[in-house]
Amino acid sequence: MEDNNQNKGGFIPKHGGYRNLITYQKSEIIYDGTIYFTGRAFKKYDRTIDQMVQAARSGKQNIVEASMASGTSKEMEIKLTNVARASLEELKIDYEDFLRSNKHEIWGKEHRYTKRFRELNRTPDATYETYKKAIEHEQLEICANSMICLINIVSYLLAKQIKSLETAFLNEGGLRERMTKARIDKRNQSKN
Repeated sequence: MEDNNQNKGGFIPKHGGYRNLITYQKSEIIYDGTIYFTGRAFKKYDRTIDQMVQAARSGKQNIVEASMASGTSKEMEIKLTNVARASLEELKIDYEDFLRSNKHEIWGKEHRYTKRFRELNRTPDATYETYKKAIEHEQLEICANSMICLINIVSYLLAKQIKSLETAFLNEGGLRERMTKARIDKRNQSKN
């Protein structure tokens, strides 16, 4: 597939490429897993289904939007990446509410299954299939906790991504600075 977002000598940098981001890939798994989970855990017309699916979708879609906006607005990229993180945090709370209200355990960082999930997460190029046994486990407690583990991982990665975007902005500037530099460079070329 051709990349239509390549910089061909202009001042708008290459952008997009969200499908290559681990945060996008894992947020897609979270979205698919949430659709599966809510279909099993709640009655058909329970409003929680829509709320959880929309939070999962918002997490994924804001990563896409941030990536596409990055060419012209670093500020928007940072904001939307943070919105993705906030949406996934909202979703995590929904999973925790489910566990708590159904008197299930919420795994801590040192829980043996949490540790096992971290090992599983090291699988290169992980897909839904990588996590399927955990996400689609017959015990909803395992399903919900597995989703929380995955959300925690993506939230951590998004926080690192935001920090990286902040550093890039401080080092490289934004669109206005690139536009000014491109115009000055063009003017200087004309003089020579």
